[in-house]
Amino acid sequence: MAGKKRTANYELLRSLAMAMVILLHFLSRSGRLVELDEPLSPERLVGTAVEAFSLMAVNTYVLISGYFGVKSAFKPTKAVALLCRIWFYALLVPAALMLAGMPTAFSDQGVYGALQYLFPIETEHYWFATSYFMLYLLTPALNGAVRGMTQKQLQITLAGLMVLFCGIKSFCPVAFAFDRYGYDLPWFICVYLLAAYLGRFGCSFLEKWGWPLYIGSAAGSFGVNLGMYFLREKGECFRYYFTVPFHYNFVLCLTGALGLFYGFARVSIKEGWLAGVIRRLGALSFGVYLLHEHVDLRGKWYGWLKVLVNPGGNPGMGYFLLELISCTGILFMAGIAIDWLRGRLFQGARRVLGKTPLARELKKLDGYFALK
Repeated sequence: MAGKKRTANYELLRSLAMAMVILLHFLSRSGRLVELDEPLSPERLVGTAVEAFSLMAVNTYVLISGYFGVKSAFKPTKAVALLCRIWFYALLVPAALMLAGMPTAFSDQGVYGALQYLFPIETEHYWFATSYFMLYLLTPALNGAVRGMTQKQLQITLAGLMVLFCGIKSFCPVAFAFDRYGYDLPWFICVYLLAAYLGRFGCSFLEKWGWPLYIGSAAGSFGVNLGMYFLREKGECFRYYFTVPFHYNFVLCLTGALGLFYGFARVSIKEGWLAGVIRRLGALSFGVYLLHEHVDLRGKWYGWLKVLVNPGGNPGMGYFLLELISCTGILFMAGIAIDWLRGRLFQGARRVLGKTPLARELKKLDGYFALK
């Protein structure tokens, strides 16, 4: 909330969630996941287990926003800052690659490639950033609804949404045209509303059983995925359901995120320099995503880093773990460093532009949404 420090334990969770996102992308790009038509290997089994314990990262990120967002005021200036942050990476990366003489979406796709830089929200340059930005624009309506409804009204509303977007698909062995696997704004709205409800009313069960719920949900997702691998020859329904445990709107992915969120409620971080560093990392973590998932980088960074950390392309568990830890660490720290520089540039720009008529009008808009 305005005027209060960010909660250090949840800023640590925010950073951890972003590291989990990198892990997910590393596992996908490195081919270290159990695949239906590929033989099992120790690396694939470990990779899929890591995926199962990391997949709730996206839901967790949205849970943090909803839990604290319902207690905060919407700010048009923050929406503009978020959009400018997305634009910063969308435009900076291709400019740097062009200067280095490397191919970009513009050089490969022409005008359409350029449109992905200029209109990152409209083209879904980043699917997560698009949904996250649109979700923030909707928070005045969502927060107003949550604050104005009774607990029972919210429970009934959430039950209906969860059955529609999560419950049915989690147990049905066929794909629905309606289902986007949680990679969209409607699912983010569901998760945000759930988190906002918890922010208002809490949940004693989750407060007590957070860590067991997280571990059990992740282990359950891994078990279901592996079970479907062995049943894949029994029919197409098993082949489809093989992927379901790793959809963001799968019930265990949601319960795992809730468990992780409430598990971190018990993490105590003493005030001091460490808490300050953690808060800063949490605030910068979104830049990690915007850097490594840029359309010009998402298909390239693994190849570049593999040459750096495993130039011989050596197989085996040890090299797999070396790549996993190194790629995650390098991408995370590079993203944090670049976003720190972006923050300094934006801070300077705010000092210069903060006195302009446009900036004053934006600040006036903030006042219309101030909490009373």
